[in-house]
Amino acid sequence: MSLQHTAPVNIWTDGACKGNPGWGGWGAYLRQGRHEKSLCGGEPETTNNRMELMAVIQALRALKRPCKVVIHTDSQYVQKGMTEWLDNWKRRGWRTADKKPVKNADLWQMLDELTHEHELTWQWVRGHAGDPGNEKADALANQGVEVARRAAA
Repeated sequence: MSLQHTAPVNIWTDGACKGNPGWGGWGAYLRQGRHEKSLCGGEPETTNNRMELMAVIQALRALKRPCKVVIHTDSQYVQKGMTEWLDNWKRRGWRTADKKPVKNADLWQMLDELTHEHELTWQWVRGHAGDPGNEKADALANQGVEVARRAAA
């Protein structure tokens, strides 16, 4: 992987759900130097964890070339999934330690594929604690819920 010698892309992601399951939204705020991009979307009858995963998937899909990326997430599910659990799930054929199917395996597999193109660092941030990037991602995720509701109306 030949990565350009440029500043890393910082990505803040968040998911939101009104009911769990219920209307869900995802948001991603990307920043590299002075370049910024905001993304959001949503779905009916989904879960918060699916929206947390979708935020990262959509953010990585938005990158146009292999990059160094720092993903800031307030989801320990996403952060631990990618840094601690993923290799064992794959080794066990997408089963947990107690032999149950991995929840959201479709999204984990999508995310796993996207990560091979980039050099990733996973950074957990406390949600609703004043991190400006996390606050933007949270607002975008809530906006995603409204976008999905309007699209369905």
